[in-house]
Amino acid sequence: MSQPTKVCGACGAPSTGRFCSACGTPAGAGSSLPRKLVPYVLGGLAFLAILAALFKRELATPAPDTGAPPAAVPFAAGGGTGTPPDLSQMSPRERFDRLYNRVMQAAEGADSATVTRFTPMALQAYAMLEQFDTDARYHAAMLNIEIGNAIAASALADTILTANPKHLLGLVIQGNLAMLRDDRTGLAGARRAFLAAYDAEEKAGRSEYQDHQQILDRFRADAAPTGKGTPR
Repeated sequence: MSQPTKVCGACGAPSTGRFCSACGTPAGAGSSLPRKLVPYVLGGLAFLAILAALFKRELATPAPDTGAPPAAVPFAAGGGTGTPPDLSQMSPRERFDRLYNRVMQAAEGADSATVTRFTPMALQAYAMLEQFDTDARYHAAMLNIEIGNAIAASALADTILTANPKHLLGLVIQGNLAMLRDDRTGLAGARRAFLAAYDAEEKAGRSEYQDHQQILDRFRADAAPTGKGTPR
Protein backbone atom coordinates (compact mmCIF):
# COMPACT_ATOMS: atom_id res chain seq x y z
CA MET A 1 0.00 0.00 0.00
CA SER A 2 1.48 3.35 -1.00
CA GLN A 3 2.09 6.09 1.51
CA PRO A 4 -0.39 8.99 1.45
CA THR A 5 0.84 12.05 -0.40
CA LYS A 6 1.52 15.08 1.80
CA VAL A 7 2.21 18.69 0.93
CA CYS A 8 5.44 20.35 2.08
CA GLY A 9 4.68 23.19 4.45
CA ALA A 10 7.67 25.18 3.16
CA CYS A 11 7.38 25.03 -0.63
CA GLY A 12 4.06 23.29 -1.27
CA ALA A 13 5.50 20.40 -3.29
CA PRO A 14 4.00 16.89 -2.90
CA SER A 15 6.03 14.75 -0.51
CA THR A 16 5.73 11.14 0.75
CA GLY A 17 8.99 10.72 2.65
CA ARG A 18 10.58 12.12 5.76
CA PHE A 19 12.01 15.03 3.79
CA CYS A 20 10.61 17.12 0.94
CA SER A 21 12.13 15.98 -2.35
CA ALA A 22 11.94 19.54 -3.70
CA CYS A 23 13.43 21.68 -0.94
CA GLY A 24 14.68 19.19 1.70
CA THR A 25 12.49 20.46 4.54
CA PRO A 26 11.70 17.77 7.16
CA ALA A 27 8.17 16.38 6.91
CA GLY A 28 5.75 18.27 9.11
CA ALA A 29 7.92 21.40 9.24
CA GLY A 30 6.11 24.58 8.27
CA SER A 31 7.18 27.86 6.85
CA SER A 32 7.14 31.09 8.83
CA LEU A 33 5.47 32.72 5.82
CA PRO A 34 2.36 31.64 3.94
CA ARG A 35 3.47 29.67 0.89
CA LYS A 36 1.88 32.14 -1.54
CA LEU A 37 3.89 35.00 -0.05
CA VAL A 38 7.31 33.39 -0.36
CA PRO A 39 7.92 34.33 -4.03
CA TYR A 40 6.89 37.93 -3.35
CA VAL A 41 9.18 38.25 -0.33
CA LEU A 42 12.12 36.78 -2.23
CA GLY A 43 11.37 38.99 -5.22
CA GLY A 44 11.19 42.07 -3.01
CA LEU A 45 14.53 41.31 -1.40
CA ALA A 46 16.14 40.78 -4.80
CA PHE A 47 14.66 44.04 -6.07
CA LEU A 48 16.05 45.98 -3.10
CA ALA A 49 19.51 44.53 -3.66
CA ILE A 50 19.47 45.48 -7.36
CA LEU A 51 18.02 48.90 -6.55
CA ALA A 52 20.75 49.69 -4.03
CA ALA A 53 23.54 48.51 -6.34
CA LEU A 54 22.33 50.54 -9.33
CA PHE A 55 21.68 53.64 -7.24
CA LYS A 56 25.14 53.54 -5.71
CA ARG A 57 26.82 53.00 -9.06
CA GLU A 58 24.97 55.90 -10.70
CA LEU A 59 25.63 58.36 -7.88
CA ALA A 60 29.26 57.44 -7.23
CA THR A 61 30.73 59.51 -10.07
CA PRO A 62 34.54 59.41 -9.79
CA ALA A 63 36.30 62.73 -9.50
CA PRO A 64 38.96 63.57 -12.12
CA ASP A 65 42.53 62.72 -11.17
CA THR A 66 44.07 66.15 -10.58
CA GLY A 67 46.52 65.11 -7.89
CA ALA A 68 44.49 66.93 -5.25
CA PRO A 69 42.49 65.13 -2.55
CA PRO A 70 39.13 64.01 -3.97
CA ALA A 71 36.15 66.20 -3.21
CA ALA A 72 33.07 64.78 -1.58
CA VAL A 73 30.47 63.55 -4.03
CA PRO A 74 27.13 65.35 -3.56
CA PHE A 75 24.00 63.30 -3.19
CA ALA A 76 21.75 63.70 -6.19
CA ALA A 77 18.73 63.96 -3.92
CA GLY A 78 20.26 66.53 -1.61
CA GLY A 79 21.01 66.11 2.04
CA GLY A 80 24.77 66.33 2.27
CA THR A 81 27.87 64.98 0.62
CA GLY A 82 29.93 61.82 0.86
CA THR A 83 29.22 58.19 0.04
CA PRO A 84 25.93 57.60 -1.80
CA PRO A 85 23.24 56.26 0.53
CA ASP A 86 22.48 52.57 0.91
CA LEU A 87 18.87 52.24 -0.25
CA SER A 88 18.52 48.81 1.31
CA GLN A 89 18.84 50.41 4.76
CA MET A 90 16.10 52.99 4.13
CA SER A 91 12.40 52.76 4.74
CA PRO A 92 10.23 52.21 1.63
CA ARG A 93 9.17 55.86 1.69
CA GLU A 94 12.74 57.11 1.99
CA ARG A 95 13.77 54.99 -1.00
CA PHE A 96 10.87 56.30 -3.06
CA ASP A 97 11.57 59.93 -2.18
CA ARG A 98 15.28 59.57 -2.98
CA LEU A 99 14.57 58.05 -6.36
CA TYR A 100 11.86 60.60 -7.16
CA ASN A 101 14.25 63.44 -6.39
CA ARG A 102 16.94 61.79 -8.52
CA VAL A 103 14.60 61.55 -11.51
CA MET A 104 13.23 65.07 -11.20
CA GLN A 105 16.71 66.56 -10.85
CA ALA A 106 17.71 64.73 -14.02
CA ALA A 107 14.58 65.95 -15.80
CA GLU A 108 15.37 69.55 -14.86
CA GLY A 109 18.83 69.05 -16.34
CA ALA A 110 17.46 67.44 -19.52
CA ASP A 111 19.28 64.22 -18.62
CA SER A 112 16.91 61.84 -20.41
CA ALA A 113 19.19 58.82 -19.95
CA THR A 114 19.03 59.09 -16.17
CA VAL A 115 15.27 59.71 -16.27
CA THR A 116 14.81 56.57 -18.36
CA ARG A 117 17.02 54.48 -16.07
CA PHE A 118 15.67 55.58 -12.70
CA THR A 119 11.96 56.18 -13.30
CA PRO A 120 11.01 52.46 -13.41
CA MET A 121 13.01 51.93 -10.22
CA ALA A 122 11.20 54.83 -8.54
CA LEU A 123 7.80 53.49 -9.58
CA GLN A 124 8.73 50.04 -8.27
CA ALA A 125 9.61 51.67 -4.96
CA TYR A 126 6.25 53.47 -5.00
CA ALA A 127 4.42 50.18 -5.50
CA MET A 128 6.11 48.80 -2.36
CA LEU A 129 4.79 51.57 -0.09
CA GLU A 130 2.47 50.47 2.69
CA GLN A 131 0.44 53.68 2.51
CA PHE A 132 -0.25 56.08 -0.35
CA ASP A 133 -0.80 59.67 0.67
CA THR A 134 -1.44 62.64 -1.65
CA ASP A 135 2.22 63.60 -1.73
CA ALA A 136 3.29 60.11 -2.83
CA ARG A 137 0.54 59.98 -5.47
CA TYR A 138 1.67 63.34 -6.84
CA HIS A 139 5.24 62.10 -7.08
CA ALA A 140 4.16 58.90 -8.82
CA ALA A 141 2.04 60.88 -11.29
CA MET A 142 4.92 63.17 -12.19
CA LEU A 143 7.21 60.18 -12.66
CA ASN A 144 4.71 58.65 -15.06
CA ILE A 145 4.48 61.91 -16.97
CA GLU A 146 8.26 61.92 -17.38
CA ILE A 147 8.08 58.59 -19.22
CA GLY A 148 4.94 59.49 -21.15
CA ASN A 149 2.51 57.23 -19.26
CA ALA A 150 -0.50 59.55 -19.39
CA ILE A 151 -3.00 56.86 -18.38
CA ALA A 152 -1.31 56.09 -15.06
CA ALA A 153 -0.72 59.77 -14.31
CA SER A 154 -4.36 60.60 -15.10
CA ALA A 155 -5.58 57.86 -12.76
CA LEU A 156 -3.46 59.26 -9.93
CA ALA A 157 -4.73 62.79 -10.59
CA ASP A 158 -8.31 61.51 -10.51
CA THR A 159 -7.68 59.83 -7.16
CA ILE A 160 -6.41 63.10 -5.67
CA LEU A 161 -9.17 65.25 -7.16
CA THR A 162 -11.94 62.82 -6.21
CA ALA A 163 -10.97 63.31 -2.58
CA ASN A 164 -10.60 67.09 -3.06
CA PRO A 165 -11.63 68.59 -6.44
CA LYS A 166 -9.65 71.75 -5.66
CA HIS A 167 -6.39 70.13 -4.57
CA LEU A 168 -3.61 72.18 -6.11
CA LEU A 169 -1.27 69.27 -6.75
CA GLY A 170 -4.01 67.35 -8.54
CA LEU A 171 -4.55 70.38 -10.78
CA VAL A 172 -0.80 70.66 -11.39
CA ILE A 173 -0.83 67.04 -12.59
CA GLN A 174 -3.73 67.82 -14.92
CA GLY A 175 -1.83 70.79 -16.33
CA ASN A 176 1.25 68.70 -16.98
CA LEU A 177 -0.85 65.98 -18.56
CA ALA A 178 -2.38 68.56 -20.91
CA MET A 179 1.12 69.70 -21.87
CA LEU A 180 2.12 66.09 -22.50
CA ARG A 181 -0.89 65.61 -24.75
CA ASP A 182 -0.52 69.01 -26.39
CA ASP A 183 -4.05 69.76 -25.17
CA ARG A 184 -4.29 73.56 -24.99
CA THR A 185 -7.93 73.51 -23.92
CA GLY A 186 -7.19 71.11 -21.09
CA LEU A 187 -4.19 73.17 -20.00
CA ALA A 188 -6.26 76.36 -19.92
CA GLY A 189 -8.94 74.62 -17.87
CA ALA A 190 -6.42 73.27 -15.34
CA ARG A 191 -4.86 76.69 -14.98
CA ARG A 192 -8.23 78.41 -14.44
CA ALA A 193 -9.23 75.86 -11.83
CA PHE A 194 -5.84 76.26 -10.11
CA LEU A 195 -6.12 80.05 -9.90
CA ALA A 196 -9.71 79.83 -8.63
CA ALA A 197 -8.75 77.39 -5.89
CA TYR A 198 -5.36 78.81 -4.96
CA ASP A 199 -6.14 81.30 -2.17
CA ALA A 200 -8.50 79.03 -0.21
CA GLU A 201 -6.25 76.00 -0.61
CA GLU A 202 -3.14 77.87 0.49
CA LYS A 203 -4.94 78.88 3.67
CA ALA A 204 -5.61 75.22 4.40
CA GLY A 205 -1.91 74.82 5.23
CA ARG A 206 -1.56 71.32 3.83
CA SER A 207 1.88 69.83 4.45
CA GLU A 208 2.21 68.71 0.82
CA TYR A 209 1.79 72.33 -0.28
CA GLN A 210 4.63 73.43 1.96
CA ASP A 211 6.87 70.72 0.53
CA HIS A 212 6.09 71.79 -3.06
CA GLN A 213 5.71 75.54 -2.71
CA GLN A 214 8.22 76.27 -5.47
CA ILE A 215 6.26 74.05 -7.87
CA LEU A 216 2.98 75.73 -6.93
CA ASP A 217 4.50 79.19 -7.35
CA ARG A 218 5.82 78.26 -10.79
CA PHE A 219 2.50 76.81 -11.92
CA ARG A 220 0.68 79.88 -10.60
CA ALA A 221 3.01 82.18 -12.53
CA ASP A 222 2.46 80.15 -15.70
CA ALA A 223 -1.30 80.18 -15.09
CA ALA A 224 -1.46 83.97 -14.80
CA PRO A 225 -2.94 85.74 -17.86
CA THR A 226 0.53 86.82 -18.99
CA GLY A 227 2.24 83.63 -17.81
CA LYS A 228 4.21 81.52 -20.24
CA GLY A 229 6.21 78.34 -19.94
CA THR A 230 5.87 74.72 -19.10
CA PRO A 231 4.45 73.65 -15.73
CA ARG A 232 6.28 70.96 -13.83
